[in-house]
Amino acid sequence: MFSINLIIFWLVLLAVRPTRKIALALAPWLAFAVSYDSMRFFPNYEFRPIDIRGLFEAERSLFGITTATGTLIPGEWFDIHNCAFADFMAGFFYLCWVPVPLGFAIYLYLKGKREAYLRFSIAFLFVNLVGFVGYYIHPAAPPWYAINYGFEPILNTPGNVAGLDRFDTLVGFPVFHSIYCNNSNVFAAVPSLHAAYMLVTTIYAVKSREHLLTICVFAFICMGIWWTAVYTTHHYIIDVLLGILTTIIAVGLLEGVIFRIGCVKRGMERYIKSIKNQ
Repeated sequence: MFSINLIIFWLVLLAVRPTRKIALALAPWLAFAVSYDSMRFFPNYEFRPIDIRGLFEAERSLFGITTATGTLIPGEWFDIHNCAFADFMAGFFYLCWVPVPLGFAIYLYLKGKREAYLRFSIAFLFVNLVGFVGYYIHPAAPPWYAINYGFEPILNTPGNVAGLDRFDTLVGFPVFHSIYCNNSNVFAAVPSLHAAYMLVTTIYAVKSREHLLTICVFAFICMGIWWTAVYTTHHYIIDVLLGILTTIIAVGLLEGVIFRIGCVKRGMERYIKSIKNQ
């Protein structure tokens, strides 16, 4: 229903002449939202087995922390060793996950940097699509699932705020409970697109020659999200590394190959022209 309403709204924008350019500019973001929403109708765990034990044991083998009670994965160690300041920063970083990339796209559009806007928007969409393919190739549970439920798959398991619960408790408001409790598929942890979003945003801030301070802030938030993903047991370090790799490969393929194909290049030029102010 969400996708249908979104498409109808977009078609209305497209049909009205004063908002037509905005509708055309929003097309990559519409495609992202609709593709993300549509995955709940085709759960990845219906196509391939869910990896629960394999990732957990690989994480413990590669990044395990030795303690008096045994070897813990980093997420388990952070469950024991945390503090209010780190919890607050973790919540701040995770709240930047989508708003900052979206805000950056709006900034580029309003500043008249239409080519930079379009390249970033398409790259953001492309990174997501590559990541979504990864979800279906390798359905995987996050660390909190293995910690709470063990290694047997329980389909339709509700979303979980995991370590972000500490942020909600700290601020006295269920910020992340309202977000994660409605998560329709918890077995989509590899690659970590949390790790990807701010990385692709930082890359295009550099490519569009934004102020050094802006780039540094984006990079700081990016690394903060990588840390938060592990700190809150939402992702393994392996997930984060694969999310970074997904971004690098997708952006490299897009900028180094796809955007240089003759017909794509001409199509991009026409697209950019169609969303520019005359």
